[in-house]
Amino acid sequence: MSSTTGLNSADSLKAAKQKDRQIQSELMAVSDRVRNNHPSLVKHQNAVGMGIFLTSILGMVLNGWLYFEGIMPVWMVIVLSAFWTSLLHELEHDLIHYMYFRKTPFWHHVMMAGVYLARPLTQNPWVRRHTHLHHHKVSGTETDLEERGITNGESWGIRRLLMVGDNMLAFYLRIPKYFIEPRRLLKEGKVNHKDLKNLRLIAAASFTPLGTTLYLIWHLFVLFHLANGIAWTLDAQIAWPQWLLAQQDWVTGLVVVLIAPNVLRTFCLHFISSNMHYYGDNRSGIIHEQCQVMNPWYLLPLQAFCFNFGSTHAIHHFVVRDPFYIRHLATKESHEVLRKHGIRFNDMGTFSRANRMHTKEHYAGINEAANA
Repeated sequence: MSSTTGLNSADSLKAAKQKDRQIQSELMAVSDRVRNNHPSLVKHQNAVGMGIFLTSILGMVLNGWLYFEGIMPVWMVIVLSAFWTSLLHELEHDLIHYMYFRKTPFWHHVMMAGVYLARPLTQNPWVRRHTHLHHHKVSGTETDLEERGITNGESWGIRRLLMVGDNMLAFYLRIPKYFIEPRRLLKEGKVNHKDLKNLRLIAAASFTPLGTTLYLIWHLFVLFHLANGIAWTLDAQIAWPQWLLAQQDWVTGLVVVLIAPNVLRTFCLHFISSNMHYYGDNRSGIIHEQCQVMNPWYLLPLQAFCFNFGSTHAIHHFVVRDPFYIRHLATKESHEVLRKHGIRFNDMGTFSRANRMHTKEHYAGINEAANA
């Protein structure tokens, strides 16, 4: 980022870090007030987390049972179960930061396994712990695997839209990059040989075997019905083999109660997250340049399936300690703090800038001023 040399001077970085500390201090004060007003949520944090976990799992099981009994329609099962998975995502994120049963590993890992099995199209949470904690350190840089993996920094178009909601498709469409990029980063000194080995281990373990198996089922399900749809428009019929047709009932049931809700949740979360995080021209480790608040009214349908992620995640970057429900209770006052310090709200220009904070013209102006 040669155009931001002035911003990377020692004095500028010192001022930026001081701004981060000030924002953190004020947001922590907001968090403390919420905690003091709701002491039971803090005292019984493990119980609250387990209660949300069991309610969400039972909600998904109930939806599935009602579907198989012919009581609940397909669309309602998918929508309601997607909501439950959004809660489970929040729990997984809290678990990654060790917010529940930190001193009781058995129950901690039971919850980790549960949120994984209910959301099997996502990255293995034990692997994701490494990528997510790394994300906090290097958000917006080339080695931020978590956000880069969900298309942060990519130019917008049909290709990115397809990748946002499908982790496996995102891999298939970027296979050359997965081989070329790590070696380039190694050559440029941005990663070392140990990092390169870890990258390969993460790539191998992230979705294997559960995610890859269910994505295969999902892709075959979509292709099967797409082929039938095309044949129908042509007034033709495909003679599928009987052994394949015999799989329709259990595959359709699996798609309705588990896969489709997770596809819906994944698309909504990744669309919001990949666009609210900045990439490429933010300074590594400077929190107030990592993300914006993205909560316009017209994105509410997407926010409903990622538990208002766009409105609250920027707060989390500053105050990591809070479980998601404390953060939500603190949102209104926290937003006032963020606005006061110039954190961006609803910067939709990020779509045309491929998640950069500024346009190329902005940096051209900086260079002209510096050379004048």
